[in-house]
Amino acid sequence: MMQPTTLVLSAILIISIHQVLCVASEFLPEDSKLNTIELATKYKHVPVQFEVVTKDGYILALYRLPGRSRIPVLLTHGLGDSSDTWLLRGSTSLAITLADDGYDVWLANVRGNRYSRRHQHLDPDKDPEFWRYSFHEIGYYDLPAIIDTILRTTAAKSLTAISHSQGTTAFYVLGSQRKEYNSKINVLISLAPVAYLHHASPPISYLIELAPVIELVFEDLCIHEVFGDNTTVGNILHRLCPLPVIGYFVCVYGFAFPTSGFDPPELEPRFSQVSSAHFPAGTSSRSIVHFLQVGYRKEFAQYDYGKEANVKYYNSSEPPVYRLDRVTMPVALLVGANDHLSTVPDVELLKEELANVVYFNVNPRPLCNHLDFVWGRHMSDYLYPHIYEVLDSYKHF
Repeated sequence: MMQPTTLVLSAILIISIHQVLCVASEFLPEDSKLNTIELATKYKHVPVQFEVVTKDGYILALYRLPGRSRIPVLLTHGLGDSSDTWLLRGSTSLAITLADDGYDVWLANVRGNRYSRRHQHLDPDKDPEFWRYSFHEIGYYDLPAIIDTILRTTAAKSLTAISHSQGTTAFYVLGSQRKEYNSKINVLISLAPVAYLHHASPPISYLIELAPVIELVFEDLCIHEVFGDNTTVGNILHRLCPLPVIGYFVCVYGFAFPTSGFDPPELEPRFSQVSSAHFPAGTSSRSIVHFLQVGYRKEFAQYDYGKEANVKYYNSSEPPVYRLDRVTMPVALLVGANDHLSTVPDVELLKEELANVVYFNVNPRPLCNHLDFVWGRHMSDYLYPHIYEVLDSYKHF
């Protein structure tokens, strides 16, 4: 049993840490405290919000920055991210840059993140069933509902998609599982695409080796939501990571760079105070496990429930492999040579499997990593020219 003096000292320490965190938060950049609507409005594009309901009952937030382009442009974020990610660089962010140039920009939020943590019947705080999804359901249910909403609203026949990381994975699922949607995609610009993880670098490769153990830990501890704003870990990260100096070294040097690739010039300390206040935005434990399974099994396949359960779900002891040759939409692949997650060899393998790759680029900047495709300080110099080259090839005006 703790002595009274120890209890008092512990209480004082906790209160002191809390006060330090509160004081520090007062000096954070303004953009760290703004949501998607507030960020877009600050940079002179007042968004229109749509509520999208998927066929399996999830309620998704979708934002539009109206423009004059004939073909709408949909931006889809990566794992544990949100629509905020496309706005965090302010006037030089991709969403604002495209909107400034007249593009009709739409920002997606997939199930489970802070803007799409809703369901017609399930309570995310009480019903584990809410969190039983991965990139498969995002591609199979979320994207069709989002695409249909955009095309119905704009009366366009197709849209251009720009996706990052898991956002690209979901589109490959869409094209292979819902083949009718291939014709609704004018072109898919895949930033740091992920389908194969054969060559992932440490520490990701270590996590892949531990995939079965990690899955069991999630199950045994009943962990369904990961990194959400209401979770303990998510709350700690959003308080710790924006802190000056210590937050940058613990969260960026200790986690972000090892997993995505080291590139300090593009993710400077002041900006990390903004990005770490917005990311992570929450996801499901199954989403993480599914990616680890892809790396562990060395197959881009559906979720592995175990041999007996697979028979129930798939009528096969093994999960079906996604047929990438059925993804007939035009696809542009943009990859960074220093990306520890979406590696050049894995993207080259993806390029060989996809049916209609129309553009392939390994970014000439040697340090270009996984995060540079959404948060890079100088994206307008080394990334946007490639994006606009593809956009110009598929006339939007």
